[in-house]
Amino acid sequence: MGLTHVTATVSRLEGTGLPITGTFLVDTGAIDCLLPASHLRRAGIEPQRWDFYELADGQLIEFPVGVARIEFMGSLAIARVIFGPEDAEPILGAMALEYAGFTVDPSTQTLKRLAARSLKSARPNPTPVRA
Repeated sequence: MGLTHVTATVSRLEGTGLPITGTFLVDTGAIDCLLPASHLRRAGIEPQRWDFYELADGQLIEFPVGVARIEFMGSLAIARVIFGPEDAEPILGAMALEYAGFTVDPSTQTLKRLAARSLKSARPNPTPVRA
């Protein structure tokens, strides 16, 4: 099975600062996105808190975390971003993919736009409503 990459632009929520554009590894096993800390700071994004993350080898590491706008393939996501090590490959996590309305097609290893987003009601057998 191959790897999926996508070009994305990361910027501050306010839209000010210098946006960062690069190639991201699409990782559906990662909840949040990750970039080298210096790239996020260059874009004007600052850490808001620290959170623990479990690495693939089971190791727990605490990282600073912020929030950013992430644009890719004509869509926008607001997502948590991890201030990672300087040698880290940028990662586009599952939440950003879902918020932007994409999934990974496992047969082609490409991003596929979802046909529709779910707005299902929590109550059983909701009555259809015409928009």
